[in-house]
Amino acid sequence: MSRDNKSRAGKFSGRQGGGKSKKSMARGNAPIKKSQSAPSPASKSDGIRLNKYIANAGICSRRDADIFISAGNVTVNGNVVTEMGYKVAPTDDVKFDGRSVNPEKAEYFVLNKPKGIYVTGSTEKGGKTVMDIMAKATRAKLDPIGKLDTQAMGLLVFTNDGTLAKKLGKPKNGIRQIYHVSLTKPLSFEHLDKVRKGIFLEDGKVNIQDISFIADRPKNEIGIETKSTKNHVIQRMFKSMGFEVEKLDRVVFGGLTKKDLPRGRFRRLTDQEVINLGMH
Repeated sequence: MSRDNKSRAGKFSGRQGGGKSKKSMARGNAPIKKSQSAPSPASKSDGIRLNKYIANAGICSRRDADIFISAGNVTVNGNVVTEMGYKVAPTDDVKFDGRSVNPEKAEYFVLNKPKGIYVTGSTEKGGKTVMDIMAKATRAKLDPIGKLDTQAMGLLVFTNDGTLAKKLGKPKNGIRQIYHVSLTKPLSFEHLDKVRKGIFLEDGKVNIQDISFIADRPKNEIGIETKSTKNHVIQRMFKSMGFEVEKLDRVVFGGLTKKDLPRGRFRRLTDQEVINLGMH
């Protein structure tokens, strides 16, 4: 097995390196019991070969997938499958070392969203959505992580990695976000202190990591950092104090920034950026 493929497979399975024997790799699946009634490939003539399914997910090559399959590292619908040439259907639950396998290779992008673009479709208004922009990126079915209001601008991450999307979408995980906010009237230092202490809204308290005026700009322009995943949280927070948001721009998401990413453009995330997001 190539060093590159070992690395990817080890990363996916939560183990570093590939120095263990195939028998020891199989023993790593101890919590999963092999069913007495193993699934039959007879009815899967129109399915996809299991090794190709795993390779398509970007875990390793087909040849290396065969090694992991024979070692008992792969299950289909809860059953260990060691048969070469076994075929799976799109509806089957395939797992590699206990983790679900996406038949598509995981892809990750970041978009600098323009103003007036819907994040989700609007059948009533028929407006353009971010998916119209991202359709040019890949054939994979991407979904945005988190939300961004129609009139808001800035960073929005897309992926077909359901595990990462679910993790980052949980309120308890909270991912660092910094917004450039422009209000319709100046803010006072008293209001800054009030925000720092936390604003209570109808769905609970909004905790703010930091807030400050933007240097050399009018007092109606501020920078605000939060990990909140509440809907329309910035607008609602200022509205509760009698202010209206004129412009909202997310300039930082996790460790991602808008540097060298013009408005309306997207780019693929680097491997390190994906790793950093997964650590949140």
